[in-house]
Amino acid sequence: MLDAQTLPLLAKGKNLLAFSAGIDSTALFYLLLHEKIPFDIAHVNYHTREQSDAEAAHARALAAQYGKQCYVYDSGEILENFEAEARRIRYGFFDTLMEAHGYDVLLTAHQLDDRLEWLLMQLCKGAGLPELLGVAPVTGRDGYRLVRPLLGTSKNELRAWLDSRGYRYFEDASNRDPRHTRNRFRTQHAAPLLEQYRSGIRNSLEFLNRDAAALPPLPVPVIDLDFLMLIGPLERSALMRAVDRWLKRQGYLLRQGEKERMLSEDSLVLGRRYALSITPRCTIVTPIADTSMPKSFRESCRVLGIGAAVRPYLYAHPDHFTAVREKLAAAAGEAKR
Repeated sequence: MLDAQTLPLLAKGKNLLAFSAGIDSTALFYLLLHEKIPFDIAHVNYHTREQSDAEAAHARALAAQYGKQCYVYDSGEILENFEAEARRIRYGFFDTLMEAHGYDVLLTAHQLDDRLEWLLMQLCKGAGLPELLGVAPVTGRDGYRLVRPLLGTSKNELRAWLDSRGYRYFEDASNRDPRHTRNRFRTQHAAPLLEQYRSGIRNSLEFLNRDAAALPPLPVPVIDLDFLMLIGPLERSALMRAVDRWLKRQGYLLRQGEKERMLSEDSLVLGRRYALSITPRCTIVTPIADTSMPKSFRESCRVLGIGAAVRPYLYAHPDHFTAVREKLAAAAGEAKR
């Protein structure tokens, strides 16, 4: 069931498994054991359901049973935008563990159902090939790789495998709540399609992944702190994908309308949280700032090719403005050679 292409990465690396105690991550836990791949586990307790504490206790007990290290993070109450905030908390926790303990690979248990649900949702919203595919078997993050070895296996296959061996797992009843859009896509569309066309869907997604691998790479940030800077005139769809990826790491999910505006507009405010400026010399995304600036600073930014939307933040953070100015000067020097 594990993707054969990812096994060499796991055999050589120091691995951390994102473990929820559900079907997918429990199956991945035991499959890794069967392959004798070393790993530890990390669990986030959001305290949103009655069984949340039981799941955290199960994670600790399972790790102890098999001699694994278990890290558990107790999240505070999330009052709004649960999915995005939970993701920010989850990956913030994982990033901290990866750096503190020297892990090379973060394992997640995304599987075939997840891929199809995502594709159908993006198809109905309007998306390009990278957005339709959503997740890849291996993705690079800051200082480590994120590996998803179950993308070719359906949830029903994982459930049957666990049940045949008597392994315990938890099921989240909220995954069947029709009030959530993804659950409706799962039960009304993805699940029936997989029941009838699983093999063809699996093959099609693999073909699409190969096609996506031939796309131009995303622009590389020259500054990636609490703001993002990309150098030069950039193809708009690749630019939008690069900004979208960075914002996701900050816990902000671009709306479809914002993505469409980025394809044609040069200055945007995103969710009242971020300012985006696109000029021929650079693209910069910063947190929103509201401060008055002297005319001399505005003129300096104009000469450098820094858009108006991000100037207040850079004025309020002179060290960041200096870094931007130095990067632009270096790029100009390289262009003259």
